[in-house]
Amino acid sequence: MAVPESLVLATRNPHKLAEFGRLLSPHGITVQALPDDIELPPEDGETFAENALLKARAAAAATARAAIADDSGIEALALDGRPGVRSARYAGPGATDEQNLAKLMSEAPAGSELRYVCALAYVDRGAGIERIFVGECDGRLASERRGARGFGYDPAFLPDGDHGERTMAELTEREKDEISHRGRAVMELLTWLSASS
Repeated sequence: MAVPESLVLATRNPHKLAEFGRLLSPHGITVQALPDDIELPPEDGETFAENALLKARAAAAATARAAIADDSGIEALALDGRPGVRSARYAGPGATDEQNLAKLMSEAPAGSELRYVCALAYVDRGAGIERIFVGECDGRLASERRGARGFGYDPAFLPDGDHGERTMAELTEREKDEISHRGRAVMELLTWLSASS
């Protein structure tokens, strides 16, 4: 199987489009935005993998091209894994990143353990291939929001490791890409594509 030169990304999130483009372009893979006339299925799966696969299948079927989709979120140990697959709508349907983050910070204690999870689905209907790649990043909840980079829960996520107590939103793009759940899932995808070519 040849490594694809481009992939359709099943998302309406401009932050994700930019991040995936940044992660894949050094490896010769361009990321194409999902055409506006394609409707994505509701994310009603019970797991990140289920939701990612639903979206990747829909994009691949509608475009007749290889497609990728991710479903990502944050799990708080103190909240028994919530918000999990409900991360994007934790504060309710249509909630903003700020509202979701405020809800998490009001419910989980500062310093408690967090985990970012990304399930990345790859679907190529022509080749009959469906694969899931998972990336995780462990950290802790900051006591206050800091940083202007990133999105979602990044301003309050302190990643494990030697990052000088900086939140994910204070790291450079390169630093974030090396350790993020999405960056790790993409590396799994790239390793598999290289081994399969």
